[in-house]
Amino acid sequence: MADGSTDILLGAIAGAHGVRGEVRVRTFTEDPRAIGDYGPVHTEDGRVFVLRVTKPVKGGMAAKLDGVTDRDQAEALKGTRLYVSRDALGEPGVDEDGEEAFFHADLVDCVVVKADGEEIGRVIAVHDFGAGDLLDVQRADETGKGKALLVPFTRAVCPEVDIAARRIVCVPPAGLLEDAEPGEGEANG
Repeated sequence: MADGSTDILLGAIAGAHGVRGEVRVRTFTEDPRAIGDYGPVHTEDGRVFVLRVTKPVKGGMAAKLDGVTDRDQAEALKGTRLYVSRDALGEPGVDEDGEEAFFHADLVDCVVVKADGEEIGRVIAVHDFGAGDLLDVQRADETGKGKALLVPFTRAVCPEVDIAARRIVCVPPAGLLEDAEPGEGEANG
């Protein structure tokens, strides 16, 4: 069973591929082929599969799951999320630029603060829409119902990341934290 504190989401089954039980997997790993490198995967409802990548396909990888032998079985798994134990991944190491790397799952729930210690909010998700990672930060405010904010996860904007302390220091770019309401600052005419 998937446990948010110890499991990492590696991918999701997007549907069947062919008639012999292969599935199309939308991968969330840096290298799409690596989804098969971490040992058995498990689902939110506790099923365990050995996943063998067969080839790249549009939108991910084709893979064979033990016990899935026909298209109907493969199609029935559409939407199933595939997890692996956090321990199976080891440490993230460094990225291609020699910078310290982080698993997205390790960043979720970190508190984001300004350099002076003022809390900005808490990371609720990490997105990559193609131009680099963005931290989805739920803003902190006196009601506890702050607005969400997308913060570029770059060394310049987030110079300090302390996973053990669950803390990210943010140097927000100009205008990022401004809470202008629609029409605010516009001349009333």
